[in-house]
Amino acid sequence: MSLVDEFQYGLDAPICLTWELTYACNLACVHCLSSSGRRDPRELSTAECRALIDELERMQVFYVNIGGGEPTVRPDFWDLVDYATEHHVGVKFSTNGVKITPGIARRLAASDYVDVQISLDGATEEVNDAVRGRGSYRTALRAMEHLAAAGFAGFKVSVVVTRHNVGQLDAFKAIADRYGAQLRLTRLRPSGRGAKVWDELHPTAAQQRLLYEWLLAHGEQVLTGDSFFHLAGYGESLPGLNLCGAGRVVCLIDPVGDVYACPFAIHASFLAGNVRGDGGFAKVWRESTLFAELRARRAAGPAPPARPTTPAAAAAWRRSSSPACRWTALTRSAYGGMARGRWPRSLPAARRDRRRTTPTAPAPCR
Repeated sequence: MSLVDEFQYGLDAPICLTWELTYACNLACVHCLSSSGRRDPRELSTAECRALIDELERMQVFYVNIGGGEPTVRPDFWDLVDYATEHHVGVKFSTNGVKITPGIARRLAASDYVDVQISLDGATEEVNDAVRGRGSYRTALRAMEHLAAAGFAGFKVSVVVTRHNVGQLDAFKAIADRYGAQLRLTRLRPSGRGAKVWDELHPTAAQQRLLYEWLLAHGEQVLTGDSFFHLAGYGESLPGLNLCGAGRVVCLIDPVGDVYACPFAIHASFLAGNVRGDGGFAKVWRESTLFAELRARRAAGPAPPARPTTPAAAAAWRRSSSPACRWTALTRSAYGGMARGRWPRSLPAARRDRRRTTPTAPAPCR
């Protein structure tokens, strides 16, 4: 069985696990996926978070991608990061930079098992703050300055490409280079508050073409997260696999412990269970009815449609593709940028090198 086949059927633990630790946030970004702002009083306690980390260690989950909300506003956030890394669960977290002080930056730089992603949606204060809120541009740049001064090389500058910033790609790259960071571009998604501003912020067709050509020229130095697979209709120079990983290699845990098949589809239809239930997260991942159905559909479904080869076919393909699902879980750019490339010496070599590719049963077996 090939690696792609194993990804089709699902793995015994997720490769990309997103954990929205809290919905509390000091900002109210107009395109926020989760409509964050206020803390949910039912969110997992410190003890429950530690127990979940213990479970992830037993499952040999390599890392978690922590978001929110603004995860650093949780009083126990830094302790949870330390607890996770001490238990061989790497942490990559996204932040607007509000809590990245010089001391915190030095603490992060000293860890081989933590990666940081600073969100920035405008290469100028005017463009950024119109989306993320007044003062957010300076806050993000100040956090980058602290990380660079602490010697944290290779942290990420994460940009959601919108109609208003797509012309600033060179400037974004210059900002990342200035601080020894790596630029990461991702797509606007019609989820949360993003659904309300989709028509206003979604790049035009001409801007999508501009983005495609820019990525052709700079793609080797830029991470794209979800690979912008939908841009492949313009040509064959942006490789990717049209394979949705929902429920097979990807999932999300929200602040109250609900487990969803896709981080970008927080809807009852994609709810698989809750980590507070009997058997915890492992049971949800391995035994939930929803995830079993998603694996079965992928295993039994038809092959993905061929990439269009004519302009007319490409235009029709782009029109028929859902903007909510134009993404891929299997790309070099997606997984190549998820870790800093350094593993702690205490992690056994066999585990460092092991690819968790034990497939679940394909019948009827995210």
